[in-house]
Amino acid sequence: MAHTGTPAPWHARDAAAVLDELASSPRGLKAADAAERQQRFGPNALTARPPDPAWKIVLRQFRSPLIAILIVAAAVTLLLQDYVDAIAIVIVLVLNATIGFWQELRADREMRALASLTVPAARVVRDGHVRSVSATELVPGDVVALESGERVPADLRLLDAHALLVDESMLTGESESVHKTADPVAEHTEVADRTSMLFSGTFATSGRAHGVVVAIGADTELGVINELVQGAPDPTPLQLIIRRLERRIGLFVGLVAAIVFVAGALLGEELEEIFLSAVSMAVATIPEALPVVLTIALAIGVRRMAARNAIVRTLPAVETLGSTTVIASDKTGTLTQNRLTAERLWTARGFADIVDAPPELDETARAALRTGALVNECHANAESEAGFLGDTVDVALAVAARGTAVVGPDDELPEQLAHLPYEPQNGYAQSLRDESDGLVLHVKGAPELVLAMCSSVAGAEEPFAAARERVLEANAELAREGYRVLALARRRYPSGESPESAPHGPELPHPSELELLGLIAMTDPPRPEARASIEQCRAAGLRVIMITGDHPLTATTIADRLGIAVDGGVITGVEVGDLDDDALRERLRTATVAARVSPTDKLRIVRALQQLGHTVAVTGDGVNDAPALKAAAIGVAMGRAGTDVAREASDVVLTDDRFATIVEAVRQGRVTFAAIRKATFFLLSTGFGIMLAVAVSVFLDQPLLFLPIQVLWLNVVTSGLQDVALAFEPEEGDELRRPPRPSSEGILSRALWGRTVVTAIWMAAVLLLAFAWALSSGYALDHARTLVLTLFVIMSFFQSGSARTEHRSLFTVSPVSNPFLIATALGAIGLQALVMTWGPAAAVLGLVPLTLAEWAGCAIAASSVLVIVELDKFARRLLGRRRLR
Repeated sequence: MAHTGTPAPWHARDAAAVLDELASSPRGLKAADAAERQQRFGPNALTARPPDPAWKIVLRQFRSPLIAILIVAAAVTLLLQDYVDAIAIVIVLVLNATIGFWQELRADREMRALASLTVPAARVVRDGHVRSVSATELVPGDVVALESGERVPADLRLLDAHALLVDESMLTGESESVHKTADPVAEHTEVADRTSMLFSGTFATSGRAHGVVVAIGADTELGVINELVQGAPDPTPLQLIIRRLERRIGLFVGLVAAIVFVAGALLGEELEEIFLSAVSMAVATIPEALPVVLTIALAIGVRRMAARNAIVRTLPAVETLGSTTVIASDKTGTLTQNRLTAERLWTARGFADIVDAPPELDETARAALRTGALVNECHANAESEAGFLGDTVDVALAVAARGTAVVGPDDELPEQLAHLPYEPQNGYAQSLRDESDGLVLHVKGAPELVLAMCSSVAGAEEPFAAARERVLEANAELAREGYRVLALARRRYPSGESPESAPHGPELPHPSELELLGLIAMTDPPRPEARASIEQCRAAGLRVIMITGDHPLTATTIADRLGIAVDGGVITGVEVGDLDDDALRERLRTATVAARVSPTDKLRIVRALQQLGHTVAVTGDGVNDAPALKAAAIGVAMGRAGTDVAREASDVVLTDDRFATIVEAVRQGRVTFAAIRKATFFLLSTGFGIMLAVAVSVFLDQPLLFLPIQVLWLNVVTSGLQDVALAFEPEEGDELRRPPRPSSEGILSRALWGRTVVTAIWMAAVLLLAFAWALSSGYALDHARTLVLTLFVIMSFFQSGSARTEHRSLFTVSPVSNPFLIATALGAIGLQALVMTWGPAAAVLGLVPLTLAEWAGCAIAASSVLVIVELDKFARRLLGRRRLR
């Protein structure tokens, strides 16, 4: 419900005033009022982008300019009654559309199966009674009861709260639970600090509360962010490159075909024959198989990524990962484990690492860890990853005690007689336990506060005043390292003594005369594989920027542990807000860590990086990551810990939530693009070779080099399957040792364009020379054409092999690593031999059989193209080494 006209937003108003504004009460709404409001406000659900109907997905497969050229070519061949080629082109179109349609449909089904954020039920107070209803039925004014372990079903203004801690990491990026109270906060308080509010989709880790619904569906904080990620996605870099290439190829081929037709007409050629030749040449030159190659290569990439725990939602996302130059990664849950871990313990003897459960822990250290386990409200939960469920701090302390064998899983803990849970206004928690040697009071809390309650330090040999200074120094050192620090203390009561009022009730007096046992340092640790993955990114020329809502000091510490250099300093959300766009771009040239940022700040950072010319991949799992995920060239969401909103905004979803999987996905993206590049080089070099040979033969005013039907046959036999087979080309192994592809570079690099031109000219020259030699040697025209046709088929065999590597020599690659290519290349030669010797086919194509000597001569001449390509690779490798020196 909107609160326009109210003197202050919900979080800044007294709870009673909020109830009055919403015409509600602590007894909740009446059932009739709730029903009326359901009609007025609609369901409590996020606005989801409806799935596209099947016909739209089908049409989307035909919007490529190259596909349009193919449709025109099919129409022309039908008009010319060339039904065989027309059918072949139609098959290409249908195959491309089918693969693309199936992949989009499958990815959408997988994404919807991942949904987990929805809250199926909520406990609501209506007519004074608590009842369970579907969360979608909640309306503004409903009073909701909430307990530990439940998700918040809508935005709530707290009416009361008892030891309530809420995990808001999905919204704010903070890994630490937030303590909530019913007390109003200042009007201009940021979302992360609105302690009087509960936000839809967050999770109560401990305590209980009642709150009144103030916003549902799209009006919630989660809904506002969800709206930012709706709408049509921007085209990917690959899509832009393909469109540009298609337009250029279409214009070039159309222009050359027109020139050939005009030239032939002026030279006195039969108009119908020269027209058919021009159209056939255009069809043979246009890489009509390119859309199929692209789709198959991307589909193979999707399959490879799925085997490596990455679900790709749209095909172009595969390549986009490969062209990424910057990974802007969320910290919590992506680079870190999204759970507090107790890592270091300080006692009077010094520091100890408790992550690896060192056996040399002394009695004082064990006592400190035991106190952490006893002044604790979490409980064992076999389904939880950590084995416990509750507040993140309590879970960390319980895990530390169990991990160091201070408290075993089957140990019976002493009876708790009284306790005081942690409250921010107190700064500590305490628990009175009835132990074998008497009553023991266990306390945890802020070091300065707990130290003020102490009169001794366990294990200290110096006077308390000196020991106290050592404690403060240790606390300061741990704080500088970005740790959250708690002090652990206890007090033993002699037989017959006890704290005032205990054990008669849960209340305990303010502790005093405590013995400080130690300080325990906690942090959200990096994922074990993250540092090595960041090193791989650095080797691959990828820049990693860590973005987090955490404090700058914590962010700096984690960045250092991950191997992310912070030479450029940490940029904060406040700084982002103060900088204009130009200044922000300049700042981001060196910054590698952004801390205390909001979703809007994160979105500005991504946009600024894009304006600097970067292809940005954004990783994240929370709702706060969704706008940036949507805006990035590639959005990578976490599938296990991620939210629905984040997954809906992403292009790729990781099912294992590991940063290392992102790096592997980048590698597979580069493998996929390399396969596309190899197939494109093969298609364009052979297509341009045919075009150049036919065009020159027309201008030389000699018999046509190929009949129109022979040109179409070449198109089928040389570009039918070998180009598709190149899409299956495996990785070369050095993908993550190369720099990212420049954003200005198309599918082919400048070097490959040069190689394409050189080989096309060479192939055309060899064909024309062979044709001229055959005619001058007295060969019949059909025999001469058969000779050059066979020569080109074998030439394509060698060219498909040379296309397997861009830089390395073909002879360093295993010949059997792509068996599909060998089969298709040899199959093309076999088909050529078949149609020459099978009477009906030979008659249609105008071919005659060749002798073994002629086959051998063709093979020798055709192999020259492999020599040309290998010489080009060698020269470029030599030039590259000289530049390095």
